[in-house]
Amino acid sequence: MLKQILIPAIFGLIGTAILVNLGLWQLSRADEKAALIAEMESRIFQPPVVLPDAPDPEQDRYLPIEVSGRFTADHSFAMAAQRAQGPGFHLITVLETDNGRRIMVDRGFLPEAARQGLVVESGDVVLAGNLHWPRDANRYTPDFDAGRNLFFARDVGQMANLLQAEEMLVVLRRTSEPSPPATPVPVYEVRLPDNHLGYAMQWFLMAIAWLGMTVFFLWRITRQRDEGSDRT
Repeated sequence: MLKQILIPAIFGLIGTAILVNLGLWQLSRADEKAALIAEMESRIFQPPVVLPDAPDPEQDRYLPIEVSGRFTADHSFAMAAQRAQGPGFHLITVLETDNGRRIMVDRGFLPEAARQGLVVESGDVVLAGNLHWPRDANRYTPDFDAGRNLFFARDVGQMANLLQAEEMLVVLRRTSEPSPPATPVPVYEVRLPDNHLGYAMQWFLMAIAWLGMTVFFLWRITRQRDEGSDRT
């Protein structure tokens, strides 16, 4: 009889311990993610630096940079929306830097009506912004609409391939242009997926359920033993 109780009890306690540890690990990951977000947000407003030779999508995300060059006519649009303005587009234009690099600049928001008849002109410029690799796209995002020159999300890889530019995006913060064609939408906050607290709660709830089932199972075994003793 002891074996009948001991084995399920050990199995139940081990399972509960594993689930609790998984919950604690997720809490630890939540703290790490919060620290990472705080570090990135502190980076956003630091003084701009020279554009790195080979920016890293993780290490240099939100890095403030200043660069000069010449806007080309090479451009595309990405679907966007702004409060109080409704649907519109990000205007993405290629900048040829003074040292010959081709980089993409998100020049800001363009209302839907303003896109009609827009002529993207070239010209010399000095600008400041933040390096970014947005995670706007997902598996449900429609493909690029070549007829409208329109992306439905800021997919840096696809945009770079279309515009023959480096695979990075500068989100404009400040420009020397007297009359920018779009309204800059600078980076103000870090948006990273942070579901660790929710996952931790799931693991803890599973641990409670596992422990409850273990207690119930042991109670059933004990009750059946007692009922068997009463019959004898």
